[in-house]
This record gives sequence, C-alpha cells and structure tokens, in this order.
Amino acid sequence: MAFSSLSEKMKHVFSKLTRSGKLTEVEIKAAMREVRLALLEADVNFAVVKDFVNKTTEKCMGEEVMQSLTPGQQVIKIVHEQLTELLGKTNEKLSISPKPPTVYMMVGLQGAGKTTFCGKLGAMLKGQGKKVLLVACDVYRPAAIQQLKVVGKNAGVEVFEEGQGDPVKIAKNALKFAEKGAFDTIIVDTAGRLHINEELMTELVLVKEVVKPIEILLTVDAMTGQDAVNVAREFNDKLDISGVLLTKLDGDTRGGAALSIRHITGKPIKFAGIGEKIGDIEAFHPERISSRILGMGDVLTIIEKAQAAVSEEEMKTIEKRMRENVFTLEDFLVQFDNVKKMGNLDQIMESFGGMMGNKAKALGRIDEDQMKRNKAIIQSMTVKERRNPEILKASRKQRIAAGSGTSIQEINALLKQFEQSKLMMKQFSTMGKKGKGKLGGLGF
Repeated sequence: MAFSSLSEKMKHVFSKLTRSGKLTEVEIKAAMREVRLALLEADVNFAVVKDFVNKTTEKCMGEEVMQSLTPGQQVIKIVHEQLTELLGKTNEKLSISPKPPTVYMMVGLQGAGKTTFCGKLGAMLKGQGKKVLLVACDVYRPAAIQQLKVVGKNAGVEVFEEGQGDPVKIAKNALKFAEKGAFDTIIVDTAGRLHINEELMTELVLVKEVVKPIEILLTVDAMTGQDAVNVAREFNDKLDISGVLLTKLDGDTRGGAALSIRHITGKPIKFAGIGEKIGDIEAFHPERISSRILGMGDVLTIIEKAQAAVSEEEMKTIEKRMRENVFTLEDFLVQFDNVKKMGNLDQIMESFGGMMGNKAKALGRIDEDQMKRNKAIIQSMTVKERRNPEILKASRKQRIAAGSGTSIQEINALLKQFEQSKLMMKQFSTMGKKGKGKLGGLGF
C-alpha cells in the first residue's frame, strides 16, 4: 500500500517520543532528523523536506510542547498539521461551469494512466447525475482511441471520436456534438508523450483554446517519485493546470510525489486512483492522508465507502440490530456482500489505524475465495442455526461442512470471526460516538 514504508518509519520515530516524559531539545532534533531521512527515502523533493522539517522543528520547540504533560502527542499533532498543510489542507472539489457544458481537459505523459482516469472520472460524474461525453483527442498512441472506447463502455458513458485526425478539429466537433446531445459534462482525453516536448505543449495549448476547459487536470503516476514533480512543474508552467490526479496510489509507491507536488506547483491533488477497476477513484483528502501516514487511520473514508455501498435504510437496520444485540449470521452474510461492494479488502483494513487497525487486519485476513466458502457455510445452515449459532455442536457442524464442501475447522474459524466482528463493531460504534472531532482516538 502507498505510504506503508513511510508510515512504519514515522510510527517508529514517534513511538520513542510518546514513551518519554518531558522532551529535551536534543530529543526533538534527533526525532526530526529521523523524520527528514524518512521523507527523503520516500522520494520527497529535497527542498520540500527541508522546508517541512524546519517549520515543524520550530513549532515543536515551542513552549506549548516543551512544558506539556504529553509532549510526544503534541509533537505528533504538530507533524500531522504540517503534513496536512503540505498536502493542501483540504480537499478541493471539481469546478462546475455556470453554463453547460462543463469541460475537463485531461493532460499527462504517456503511460501515466490518463485514459483510464477519464473513464473513472466519467463513471463518478455519471453517478452524480451528469450526462458525460468522453472525447478522443489522443490520435497518436496506438490503440488509444480503442482504449477510451473500452473504458467509456465500462463507465457507461458515450465516447466521441473521429479516428486519427486533427485533435483541434476533433475538439471543435466534439463541442458541437455535445451541444446537440445535451451533454452537460465533457472530458477531453489529450495526447501524451514519453517525455515533455514543444510539439506536445503547442498542441495542448491549441486544444485548450478551443474547448476552454474549466479545469485542466494533470494525471501523474504516483510511482514515478521525483520525476512526477518535474512533470507537474513543466505542465503547470505551460498550461496553468488547475489540479492533479494521482494514479497507482494503491501500489508499492513511496509517496514522494503526493507529498511534493502541491508544494512545488501550488495546485491541489483532487483525486487518487486506488485500483484498476472503474470505480477505484477517491477524493484526495490531505488530512486523511496525513492520518494514514502517521498510523492514525482513515475512518471517514471507510464510512464514505460504506455509505456508497449500503443504503441509509440498511445502515439504520444494522445499527439498530447491533444496538439491540441481535446481530446474527444472517446479518453477517449480508455484510460479506456489502464489504465486497466497498472494494479491495486490504485497502479497507489499511484505512483503520492503531489498535483498531490491527484488529481489523486480523479479521480481514481472508481472500475472496475464503469469503465465498464462508458464504457457502452460512447458506448451508438452517434459519434457526443462523440466528442461534450457539447451538452449533459437532453433529450440526459435520452436516454443514458436508453441505458446503468445507471443513469443521473452517466453520469454527468463521464462528470465531463472527464473534470478534460483533465485538469490534461495538467498539467501532462507540469510538465513532465518543471520538467526534478527535484525531485517531488520541484526543487531539
């Protein structure tokens, strides 16, 4: 997962601070040196690291920290605030044109995932009630138009293309087509190159003049590190981009691009790609990313995914049943489907932090095949057994194992997971009620 290495290093640094009583100037400076090394190893731009560490050290040396009864937590709070500021403070939403259509122009180097992101963005906006048109202006890369057609089909949105013609003319004709078809949102997929050159930039400027986009969104591969920062700077200088889209943030990336781009360009990261599926797109929330990096978890993102996967009525029913302590294996069966709708299990578990994260990971160590077997186990039970799992003795388990094609050991593991899940959900519910406005349960 993204930031995992940086997160581990940060947690190691701060675990030493929180074990201490009063902190000395020497201890704070030593911790900041370790933070500096961790950021550099994460491929964060050197100038960004220097500025970040200087500002953070200065604040950590303040009287509020030095005289605090919990100086370690105060330092973590300051680092969290500085990381959040570095990443852009708050999530910045996409702008919408006061007069339709709203045009988004997608730019970036070849191989960054720009065309795929067109589909993800299109699917997301369609889900918000927009009538979306994708426009194929990448006429050079082999199969680019066909790729856009495929992602458009997966997203359930229409694609406008005129083959390998003049991108500027295609853009003009797309605007006319959109007006006739009453499309309120246009996403223009432009050409990329393996490197930045004058020819590429000239063409992009001409397309920009024609479509007059309300946003120019630069797609950047999060795994390219320092190169991503240089690319962002070049595109911003030539086109005045309005925002950045980070792809492959779910991969084994060190996170340097995400931590550097905002500082270098002054432009916000608006969305992140977190997987290969069309729905694997997330709004980029600086505070939540900071919390993930510092091991505090990202509960709000989990809640948003749950709300998207489960209707409000279903959530109220689940909450009521948990409150009344009548959560059964029938409810657990429904939850398997709901969790699958939320996306990758590893990513969900990664979003928890601290002790809750460890518990969540322990419960989440099942792959999709195991999930199918668990569903088969529950479906092989009688209604009475699902509602009263305590009656499941040896003879019943043997019958269920034979009926589901599983083993008694797997049935026992499922029942244990069910009991642990009930306990964790109660604790999670309590944390959600009591921890409003607090950061990661640390009382900030």
